Amino acid sequence: MTNPKEPTALDLPMMDPLPQETQKYFDICQEKLGMVPNVLKAYAFDVEKLNAFTAMYNDLMLGESKLSKLEREMIAVVVSSINKCFYCLVAHGAAVRQLSGDPQLGEMLVMNYRVAPLEARQRAMLDFAAKMTRASAEIEEADREGLRAHGFDDRDIWDIANVAAFFNMTNRVASASAMVPNAEYHGQFR
Repeated sequence: MTNPKEPTALDLPMMDPLPQETQKYFDICQEKLGMVPNVLKAYAFDVEKLNAFTAMYNDLMLGESKLSKLEREMIAVVVSSINKCFYCLVAHGAAVRQLSGDPQLGEMLVMNYRVAPLEARQRAMLDFAAKMTRASAEIEEADREGLRAHGFDDRDIWDIANVAAFFNMTNRVASASAMVPNAEYHGQFR
């Protein structure tokens, strides 16, 4: 059983003390978010693993891309919904609510993105991410052409694929370790 005071069900305590740069990063999270996300605490037993995780996350979710931050969060939620990842649905559902200013959209994406009033471009993007999640080996040129027909270029397709792939990986880690979402996420941006 998961201890709600620990980020996961695994006995992997955070480094104590945290390295100076890690502590600085956690302090920035606390200042900007009002919390340190439990996913970061979960990785904080090993600074190299934490740094690898945060570098990939920051590149995919905050780095340069023609996909908006909201679109990347939408992909995270749709992938996490298919994978039934409680941690990511709670955390990234809150991000969709915040970035869209629409709590109903956030809930629709968490439950079933097909009921959400999306632009055709967004639906094509999420359909691609969903197919990648369910059956990545079945992606064909027609799937990429479908994205191109909605105005995505090959770099955009690369970004969609990488965001979807990242969350497929993190969903599995979060579920396997019984990662607990921060309680603060539940009430945010409603």
